[in-house]
Amino acid sequence: MTFARYMALCLYHPEHGYYMQGRERTGVRGDYFTSADLHPIFARLIARQAAEMWEVLDKPARFTWAEMGAGRGLFARDFVAWVAAARPDFMAALDYVAVEPGPRQRDRLLERLGGEAVATVDGGQRALKVRVLGGLEELEPVTGCFFSNELVDAFPVSVVTRSGGRLNEIYVTAEGDTLREEPGPISDSRVAAAVARNQLEEGQRAEVSLEAVQWIRAVAEELARGFVVTIDYGDLAERLYTVDRSRGTLMAYREHVASENFFDAPGEQDLTAHVNFSALIDAGREAGLDLAGLTTQERFLMALGETTEFRDLYDDGQTEAERLRARLKLKRLLDPGSMGNIFKVLVQHKGVSAPQLTGLKYYRR
Repeated sequence: MTFARYMALCLYHPEHGYYMQGRERTGVRGDYFTSADLHPIFARLIARQAAEMWEVLDKPARFTWAEMGAGRGLFARDFVAWVAAARPDFMAALDYVAVEPGPRQRDRLLERLGGEAVATVDGGQRALKVRVLGGLEELEPVTGCFFSNELVDAFPVSVVTRSGGRLNEIYVTAEGDTLREEPGPISDSRVAAAVARNQLEEGQRAEVSLEAVQWIRAVAEELARGFVVTIDYGDLAERLYTVDRSRGTLMAYREHVASENFFDAPGEQDLTAHVNFSALIDAGREAGLDLAGLTTQERFLMALGETTEFRDLYDDGQTEAERLRARLKLKRLLDPGSMGNIFKVLVQHKGVSAPQLTGLKYYRR
């Protein structure tokens, strides 16, 4: 089978897939950390950006924030808590939807997010309960924002290499009880077309995610008016398909250890590849999404936090030691040598003309 098919089974098989088992994927007990695992400041600053988006859209009576790949629900919990405490006017319009394909993971989300956040709005009480859905197809057309953090990197990818002057695709085959790879013909003309835009050198590998393109088109179709915010590690195509990445970007993660042992533990480890943001921008534009900006996580969060001197970092009653730990976690989120620069923030928009967003303050087209 193609590597893309193998990766899809490893991650999304209904029973044995890594993302479908309801396992603890992130945090200390998982296989990797996300920004939402580190500190609530990540969700709080993005909630500030969401409130501004609501204002840019002229404060619609209903603003849907659809988080795709909601994971453990930490981001949703922290986002809603900040809105309830800091922006009750926005709270009155907010419709928070957590999208998670795995039924076991949805059950865990409902346990964590089952309660209601309450805010005082115009002298009365307004309760918000997060909706948990299994897929985009369950949503009505959205006015608001589609948001994802470390979702697209887990979409299946085709692996392509140039050998003997020809493009070949990597397939997975079995020898007894052992899985191994072998080259074969390109399985889909769209894969060849994607690679043709960025010439590969002899022996070089690259990944192509047809599913990422299909996903952004589906999101564009569901978005009536508003924004798409995609946060992930990756880059533009011209910086991904380079000779210094001769092995591509595909990695396996298990118990916080990265490797290229893709066949060692099917369904028991995460498989991931850097996101080609050029593909998302181009496919999004064809589907009606305009580019608002592409920036680094460092610049995005700095722009959102500096206006309030990052006062969202601290909780009431914290000791100085706790405040110090919070500052160290913020430093990790912003560190240009790791998460701050590796992670990019892509913002696209539809039905709104040339929006000016604080998070893109340092974006240069």
